[in-house]
Amino acid sequence: MAEEIDDINENEELNDGDMDSNSEEDSNVIPLSGMYEEWFLDYASYVILERAVPALLDGFKPVQRRIMHSMKELDDGRYNKVANIIGNTMKYHPHGDASIGDAMVQVGQKELLIDMQGNWGNTLTGDSAAAPRYIEARLSKFAKHVVFNPKTTDWTPSYDGRNNEPILLPVKFPLLLAQGAEGIAVGMACKIMPHNFIELIDASIDVLRGKKTNILPDFQNGGMADFSGYNDGLRGGKVRVRAKIRKEDSKTIVIDEIPFGTNTSTLIDSILKANDKGKIKIKKIEDNTAAVVEILIHLATGVSPDKTIDALYAFTNCEMSISPNTSVIWDDKPHFIGVNEILKISTNQTVGLLKKELEIRKAELLELWHFSSLEKIFIEQKIYIDFDGRTYEEAIEITHELLKPHIKHLARAVTDEDVKKLLELRMRRITKHDADKADTYIQSLEAELKEVEHHLANLIEYAIAYFKDLKEKFSEGKERKTEIRTFDNIAARKVIVANKKLYVNKEEGFIGYNLKKDDYVQDCSDIDDIIVFFATGKMMVTKISDKKFVGKGIIHTAVFKKNDSRTIYHLIYRDGPNGPTMMKRFNVKSITRDKEYDLTKGTKGSKVYYFSFHPNGEQEVVTVHLRPRPHLKRIKFEIDFGSLLIKGRGSAGNRVTKEIVSKIVQKEVGPSTLAARKIWFDPTVARLNVDKRGTYLGQFKGDDKILSLYASGAYRLTNFDISNHFDDDLIHVEKWHPDRPISTVYFDGEKELHYVKRFVIETRSDKKVSFITEHENSKLDIVSTSYEPVIKIIYNKRLRETKDLPDKDLNLAEFIDIKGMKSLGNQLTKLKVKEIELTHEISGGIPWPEDVKTAEEAESEDAESDSEDEGPIEVEWDMTDKKKSSPIKDIKDDSQPDLFGEEE
Repeated sequence: MAEEIDDINENEELNDGDMDSNSEEDSNVIPLSGMYEEWFLDYASYVILERAVPALLDGFKPVQRRIMHSMKELDDGRYNKVANIIGNTMKYHPHGDASIGDAMVQVGQKELLIDMQGNWGNTLTGDSAAAPRYIEARLSKFAKHVVFNPKTTDWTPSYDGRNNEPILLPVKFPLLLAQGAEGIAVGMACKIMPHNFIELIDASIDVLRGKKTNILPDFQNGGMADFSGYNDGLRGGKVRVRAKIRKEDSKTIVIDEIPFGTNTSTLIDSILKANDKGKIKIKKIEDNTAAVVEILIHLATGVSPDKTIDALYAFTNCEMSISPNTSVIWDDKPHFIGVNEILKISTNQTVGLLKKELEIRKAELLELWHFSSLEKIFIEQKIYIDFDGRTYEEAIEITHELLKPHIKHLARAVTDEDVKKLLELRMRRITKHDADKADTYIQSLEAELKEVEHHLANLIEYAIAYFKDLKEKFSEGKERKTEIRTFDNIAARKVIVANKKLYVNKEEGFIGYNLKKDDYVQDCSDIDDIIVFFATGKMMVTKISDKKFVGKGIIHTAVFKKNDSRTIYHLIYRDGPNGPTMMKRFNVKSITRDKEYDLTKGTKGSKVYYFSFHPNGEQEVVTVHLRPRPHLKRIKFEIDFGSLLIKGRGSAGNRVTKEIVSKIVQKEVGPSTLAARKIWFDPTVARLNVDKRGTYLGQFKGDDKILSLYASGAYRLTNFDISNHFDDDLIHVEKWHPDRPISTVYFDGEKELHYVKRFVIETRSDKKVSFITEHENSKLDIVSTSYEPVIKIIYNKRLRETKDLPDKDLNLAEFIDIKGMKSLGNQLTKLKVKEIELTHEISGGIPWPEDVKTAEEAESEDAESDSEDEGPIEVEWDMTDKKKSSPIKDIKDDSQPDLFGEEE
């Protein structure tokens, strides 16, 4: 037994020894969590710093920088195969040829640094570039001018240590902002918008002059953009970009420019997708894009082109929202910096590089001047003749001694290296020495040195001149392509095509667009809200679906329009089982979806006797039949809802009678009791609105028209639908008065003379109609719709016959009578005219007499304009003369005071 215990103890000792050995090994093992934390951080840092995010100071990602360095290394003025450039770049880039090729195509397509030859793809259509073995490239003149300078470049060994590559290229231009950048790293993304070349130069000059800058992106594709939410390019900002769309005719619209971030293929796909979903309705689409974008969209019969344009912006890639994120590498760390701050840093970097170049050049000039002066002394003083029989070291020492009397004016001491260079001069050089040429050369060095020192002393002015030189040399064809606009918000519900049909099953309480066996209500879309009224006197608004149960006892349902003040509802109900009968006239502007609202006073057992709706607030007369009883003299009477005050859905209404109602019958429906619609024009977005933005045009109803005048010498008459679009050359909008003439002065391109004519509009179709001659050189001078427009003729004072001729004021209404629209008009003058201008605003001159208002009238109109737009004409009841003003007519029983419409 004792032996067994000893064996056990011995085994325990052995086990303890094994544990000690294992603990030493475990100390060298890294836990998986630690490996993940350390290695993942290293990987994330590598991707951020070395792959995805560009450097602030030169604007390049590492692969782009290596491509540019490789192209400079291969540069001999001729084109190189892109495949060769890729192969040479692989000496520096640790990744494959595909990444290099893709990066090179992206840089080339920005048309700034690379001079391309061959098929490099098409950013408009999305076509990819040809294979690298087929296309060629070389550095552009701009790239050679601003990107490279080996004297100011810091170098580092390549990944394999065999070559040197630049840490940063000495770019003397805000290249990062000009090209833009996009990349996705680990936990970080970069999206820098490209900016306009010329505007960047002007802004850099402003920075140097201490002015505040506000640069905005510019895209190669053109289009339009709203930068109101740009936020200096920082996170949280937003840029809305739109295609340029114009109406060719009533059945065709054309896309001329596409938004940034899209191409014609993806844009057309989004349009077809929207059409398939029924959000827009088009007949066919044609893509004629080549060097410029041209997409023709043919519309189906009866489709509004203006509404379709809005729908294209709402449901397709014709409008895109871009979220910028200016993350950059600066001081070997990622930073989030606004574009104006990036511009400032880049401009200061350019100044620093220019200073460094000047200092290097100054040092070079001083060295050239020093040695040229030393060489002149060496040759002209014939210091070289005493070297016979001397050793090299003795010759150096003797030369130092012989030079001492002559070198007091030199900028620095003479070194052994200087003397060695003198002793290496060939006899041919010495014998052909020309003192005059040497002096001239030294003077040229001194002149250049003086100029360099002047630039260093006035560095900011030198930098400004540098940027101006860049603009002069390289700005051709780089004007802004993207139009800066402020966009209006397009409500999808207002522009979507009615692609569904609304049905209702009133008995079972279902609504939806798949109930095709039930009662058809109206066309709708799949994003509409539906308003439902019940016999219990309650209502609700709910989102449409294929089939939805809302409740039994439906008396009315329709598509609900938010903030609709023109749809008026008429309701007559009994308040509880034994209460009086009430009536109300109301609208429903806004609600909470799927919440049930009670239109009665809320008494249990209330019952709806009569309900009707009127899309434009029409007047209505109904006949109320009472249940007969003894001593009831009149068992029916009429109610005119047009005399009733319109209130909100929550009002209890007015009392009709305490008697029991047998039935209510509609007698007649009259004209609308609502006010005319007030329309404003917002020049910022060039759209009509009812929200009191911009210029008030007036009140519109029925067949009233909008008159728009254009710089091309054309007019257009349209209805007052707020979805209408106006062309970019719009110069004036007003309410059209058929009897008011248009006065115009225009230049006839064929006769090369100015003409005046006044005419009344004859063609009233919804198309632009030209009122000047059709010659290509004809152009509009002025146009006015005022009563007596007055112009000023400014003659060309450079010509002899008009040198001393004073400017002339002319009343067009007195100068010419009203003629036909197609008439040529009267010749204004035979003399050469420099300019013709209205003496007032575009509709200037004397206003029409009926437009002149007294102060009291103007104040009254302003107050009316400030009142609620599109609101009803509210009629209050005069309780002092009940029979005259009450909506209840034919009341003979004076013993029934409840019939006089007393409000609850």
